Amino acid sequence: MSHASAAPAWGTPGRTTYTVLLVCWLAILFEGYDVGVMGAVLPALAEYREWNLTPLELGMLGSYALAGMFVGSFAVGTLSDLLGRRRMLLGCVGLFSLTMVGAAWAPTPAWFAAFRFLGGLGLGGVIPVAAALTIEYSPPPRRGFNYGVMYSGYSLGILCSAAVAMALLAHWGWRAVIAAGALPLVLLPLLARLLPESLEYLLSKGDEAGARAQAARLGIASLEPFRPREVEGEKATWRDVLAAVFAPRQLRATLCFWGALFLGMMLVYGLNTWLPQIMRKNGYDLGSSISFLLVFSLASAVGGLVLGRFADKSEPRRIVSLFFLVGAAGIYCLTYRNSLAVNYLWVALAGVGSISSSLILTGYLAGYYPAHARGAATGWALSFARIGAMSGPIVGGYLASLKLPLAWNFVVFSCAAALAAILVMLIPARRAAAAHAADEPLPAQGD
Repeated sequence: MSHASAAPAWGTPGRTTYTVLLVCWLAILFEGYDVGVMGAVLPALAEYREWNLTPLELGMLGSYALAGMFVGSFAVGTLSDLLGRRRMLLGCVGLFSLTMVGAAWAPTPAWFAAFRFLGGLGLGGVIPVAAALTIEYSPPPRRGFNYGVMYSGYSLGILCSAAVAMALLAHWGWRAVIAAGALPLVLLPLLARLLPESLEYLLSKGDEAGARAQAARLGIASLEPFRPREVEGEKATWRDVLAAVFAPRQLRATLCFWGALFLGMMLVYGLNTWLPQIMRKNGYDLGSSISFLLVFSLASAVGGLVLGRFADKSEPRRIVSLFFLVGAAGIYCLTYRNSLAVNYLWVALAGVGSISSSLILTGYLAGYYPAHARGAATGWALSFARIGAMSGPIVGGYLASLKLPLAWNFVVFSCAAALAAILVMLIPARRAAAAHAADEPLPAQGD
């Protein structure tokens, strides 16, 4: 196989890269608030006598936005091809922010669920589009790091939801905390002004004039790095893609990836939704119980960057598996009576061992499969993981409905993290998995 010519020199100014990164980071931050707010207000919703919700009903309410995300994520590719990445990102942010107004107004649980589902349709499109724009406008040596910076907005958004709840919940109630999630509507015109359209999208549509005009405005010297690369040889068929993901030699890796990501997302959304309520029932007051969510999100934001550095210098499988085990230990230790400071430590480890580990595992998955199947393999795995995300709040609600001791919540989630660690270690070494890809260089992260 002949090798492609060297990639053209990178000519995008740093200000353009950082502007796109800022807008994408803010979009992920807003999404994190929208997702995290349910856990922040759950203790207040549980005591809201006008609705008188059971624990299982509370868990279902926490899953409606995730169900919308599951549906919305499937439409992302088609809509971004039709509307462009810029419009897609801004439209998704506008949609889920607007539905926060509706959820804050909702007179009944059914209305609340409907608005949360509609908001989830927008939430499902933000991460893939923001990731694509961040990668596109970042220089190749910094793409992994910039992706990690962008994704840190998710954990910080959850942190903001906890901080806003601590400030508003006692005096203004849960509706004010939900309504605060509509703030991005005010900032949307500024984001629209700052964010350029994807040059890759313009070139793929044959809009050479539009792409050149935008490149001139952004100070980009050459369009060559943004042109779709032509691959020599025959185009991969769907049979090739299916074989790369589900053939016997790959089936073990695929099942382990899917299982680990399912459990990881179940942990992330189960703990994010139920942690404050569990700690409230454990004897902490409302402010202290919400502060656990703040620690959980802050630790995962820092942990994602640190684990990313570790994964660059070691085998990602071992790093991810180790920290899933660390998370399992932290979650299990919450079953014991500890001081507030010690419980903060365990919750911090739980955040790193769930959100941060799942983030690094997603990045490892994206580089594991051969190039012609990478997009499909990643998309299918993350779609399956969405089912785990939806099940997390429901599992927490089901356990609460059984009126078991509170320790059982942590035991179940701890076992899920330990099983995820085992599945990650069962993934075959990447060098063996990639051997069939003729002359294809391995990704930068070493084995």
